[in-house]
Amino acid sequence: MIEWMHKKYLTPFQMITLGFAGVILLGALLLMLPVSSSSGVVTPFHEALFTATSAVCVTGLIVQDTGTYWTSFGQAVIISLIQVGGLGVITIAASISLLSGRKITFLQRRVMQEAIAAPKIGGIVKLTCFILKATFVFELIGALIMMPSFIKDAGVKGIWMAFFHSISAFCNAGFDILGSSQMKYPSLTAYAGDPAVNIAIMALIVIGGIGFLTWEDIYENRHHISRYRMQSKVILVTTALLILIPAIFFFFVDFSEMPLKERLLCSFFQSVTPRTAGFNTVSLSAMTGASQGIIIILMLIGGSPGSTAGGMKTTTIAVLISNAIATFRRKEDAKFFGRRIESKAIKNAATIFMMYITLFFVSAVIISIKENLPLSVCLYETASAVGTVGLTLGITPELSVLSQVILILLMFLGRVGGLTLIYAALSKIDQNRSRLPQERITVG
Repeated sequence: MIEWMHKKYLTPFQMITLGFAGVILLGALLLMLPVSSSSGVVTPFHEALFTATSAVCVTGLIVQDTGTYWTSFGQAVIISLIQVGGLGVITIAASISLLSGRKITFLQRRVMQEAIAAPKIGGIVKLTCFILKATFVFELIGALIMMPSFIKDAGVKGIWMAFFHSISAFCNAGFDILGSSQMKYPSLTAYAGDPAVNIAIMALIVIGGIGFLTWEDIYENRHHISRYRMQSKVILVTTALLILIPAIFFFFVDFSEMPLKERLLCSFFQSVTPRTAGFNTVSLSAMTGASQGIIIILMLIGGSPGSTAGGMKTTTIAVLISNAIATFRRKEDAKFFGRRIESKAIKNAATIFMMYITLFFVSAVIISIKENLPLSVCLYETASAVGTVGLTLGITPELSVLSQVILILLMFLGRVGGLTLIYAALSKIDQNRSRLPQERITVG
């Protein structure tokens, strides 16, 4: 696939974008087949496309209940799309080349570097092999931990359920197959008090969302945190704060009537899942408006670079905060852990932030007008889509085709990445090194 794209003179960013689009289209065609639906009918293209996009972009927003509408074949297609989307289309393509014994070309290494946000091209094949091995080990462990709970409730089918939810959680997808004719779209509400399922799902979400390079740092340096890359330190600290602070808030505001154990589990689970998994163990519409607002912020931030998660990324928000602190203190440079942040990273972070906020808000306004729904509800759905989260207040299945298309575009942007799409569309680099005259402008 990569070689064919090279013959068409595509940039790495264009290859990544078209790779995701191609897999989504193939998945939609497979899901349209009668064998994919429980009723044995052809699924409308827009519903199949929405589901395939949500799976490949590891979002979790759905227009049909995954557990009841799709057959085992349809569910297998969905979980395969999730695995490909979580690891990245380019990573999967390179892995197939490695398994077939083919030599990885320099072009393929360049595209792999962009796909997993690696800092250098050297050692990229070794890193890819490490990612694949670690992924399947984590998913297997997660499935084994959850298996007793699912087998207890569903018998032998619990084995399939354990693997499906383990892959879905690790890839930060949020798809579940727990729906029944009595209750559709349940997510994990039936397991709100089950420690094994809660802890396994939360651990898989966090591990999948901190990024492949952070795994490598932890694996190679163990407890010697001082040896970690600056980026890994920023990711780990930011992730910990974004879990702990909202969990404390939810504990005191939303779940006061629950027993202590269940209250702790629900508080931490609802703090972890917006970044960017999409599972829930309580009714999200029953949470307070303040808590829903916090969840919207968490969904927009998302996971970390080079991970299975989407969203603006933890490093983006960390860079913006560090730059703001430097400005407040009248310092020239933003910094982390004794290291200066390059100005290019600050410009990219500001661009990404503005892009996500604009798309999130404008899309919500359009959907609100089109569907005659409260703006707050629409903001929740658009944040979930662009952050590739999958949490919903229940309006997605009822939206019109136009509104669903808007969510499809948001999910695609959130997974592929805003800058990747911009670089893919504007592939020519301005080689003019001259600069315009500078003049001061007052801001703030």
